[in-house]
Amino acid sequence: MTTLVTGVVVIATLAAFAQALSGFGFALVAVPLLTLLTGPQTAVTVVTALGGLLALAISVHQRRHIEGRTAFLVTGAGLVGMPFGLLAITALSARSLSVLIACVVLAFALLLGRGATLSRGAGPAAAAGFASGALLTSTGMNGPPVVAAFQAMGLQPRELRATLQATFCAGDALAVLGFLAVGRLTADSLLLTAAGLPGMAVGWWLGDRIFARTDPRRFRRIVLAVLVTSACVALAQAALA
Repeated sequence: MTTLVTGVVVIATLAAFAQALSGFGFALVAVPLLTLLTGPQTAVTVVTALGGLLALAISVHQRRHIEGRTAFLVTGAGLVGMPFGLLAITALSARSLSVLIACVVLAFALLLGRGATLSRGAGPAAAAGFASGALLTSTGMNGPPVVAAFQAMGLQPRELRATLQATFCAGDALAVLGFLAVGRLTADSLLLTAAGLPGMAVGWWLGDRIFARTDPRRFRRIVLAVLVTSACVALAQAALA
């Protein structure tokens, strides 16, 4: 158990560091790595709970940078998509979930790499929110569709990061309620969530210091690197499952 707790602390530190740098990254880093220690179902539950707590703290701290209308649209559409994700997590095997994670991440990395653009309308935000909600409750990795949409809409780094945290906070809270309803929020998952809190705080503090000195072009490269690296980890996990 000590080894598991130590692993959770290290993973939470790395994941929060990535989220501070790129605006999302927490679940993309934490889910594949934690899956190696606990299995995908527990990993999704723990990472979602940790990510929600982190997003809440950052949303309050950076509320002046949040684009409220976009955050509201993404959150509402995400709520509609969540039941589909809950169905997937109860029906798919561990290997299938890992492959799904990798494919989703690589697809959105490709879109960002090709420089796709979108208007700041309700349609793109709603579509991204629906996909994000379904992915949140099935893989714990709700960031890719929203990040791709926000980047394509031209949101600046601080605006993008703050708006992401607002959508993650609301979505994670709803997902945790869903996990509770289907019996996935266990005593063990709560213990692991508590264990990850100190590492999460340290990781964000360190990443935020670097983010403050990062220009928009470098920020975009960091986002792409986080997406591709996480997908490779997920594929490796699927091969070992």
